[in-house]
Amino acid sequence: MSRQNIEIERKFLVTSDEWKGSSQGILFRQGYLSTEPGRTVRVRLEGEKGKLTIKGEKKNGAGDEFEYDIPGDEAAYLIDHLCLKPFIEKMRYRINFKGNTWEVDEFFGANLGLILAEIELNSVDQKFDKPGWIGEDVTEDSRYKNANLVQNPFSKW
Repeated sequence: MSRQNIEIERKFLVTSDEWKGSSQGILFRQGYLSTEPGRTVRVRLEGEKGKLTIKGEKKNGAGDEFEYDIPGDEAAYLIDHLCLKPFIEKMRYRINFKGNTWEVDEFFGANLGLILAEIELNSVDQKFDKPGWIGEDVTEDSRYKNANLVQNPFSKW
């Protein structure tokens, strides 16, 4: 297996609105065909672009990830008809900060009120600067995994 199929990311709570206004958001709709522990199969619409993603179990923020482009209309059909409900709806913002790109997700629907930020890294021990609006590291807290937010939405905590 190629090492390019490894995703390394850290996930954080967002503590203020200071990040707002720095980028244009893209609406994401995503659903899950499988949320079994150790593997997930996700279908996503990023605006009009469809993606199929298969992820393995993560340890220390690193795990297998395989992602493929699929037609947007097929992604929409899969989300609406075959994926577990409720699906995830969020606006994603990409924010550059000191040489890194942060992805801020503002959730809607059953996860309204939740705002998370992620940073993808090249190694698990890579050092990076955090903007002032970054709070607690929740990378290892499984409640914040999107696949778990389908089964246990933020509104029910």
